[in-house]
Amino acid sequence: ALFDRLDADRVTTFFDSVCGLPLFRAPLGRSLADFEADTTEHGWPSFRVAEVVRANVRTNRTSGDVRSACGTHLGSFLPDARGDRWCMDLSCIAGNPADGEVHDQQQTDAQSRTHSSSRS
Repeated sequence: ALFDRLDADRVTTFFDSVCGLPLFRAPLGRSLADFEADTTEHGWPSFRVAEVVRANVRTNRTSGDVRSACGTHLGSFLPDARGDRWCMDLSCIAGNPADGEVHDQQQTDAQSRTHSSSRS
C-alpha cells in the first residue's frame, strides 16, 4: 500500500512514470495523515494546490484532464468543498526521476528540511 511506503517526516516526490518529471510533492501544508485521509476519501492519490509542481503539470480546468508536460495522462482535476484537488492514477505518478532530476530533487529536499527545521 502507498502509505506504508511513505515517511511521515519527509516530503515525497511523485515522478511521471513515462518521462521522469517531478509532478507532485506531498504532503506539503498538511500532515501525512491528512494526505492519506484525503486520498482514502476520494479513492485516488489526491493532491492540493501547494503540492503541484506547476511547471510540469498541465491542468485543463474545463475538461478536468490532467497531463504532464511530456504528455502523460495523469488523472483528473476534481475540486471539492476544500478547494482544488488533483486525483491521480498512481501508476502514472510512480516513475523514477529523469536524468538530472535526482540531483535537483536532493537539493530541493535538503532545502525543505532546512526550511522546516528553521520554523521549529
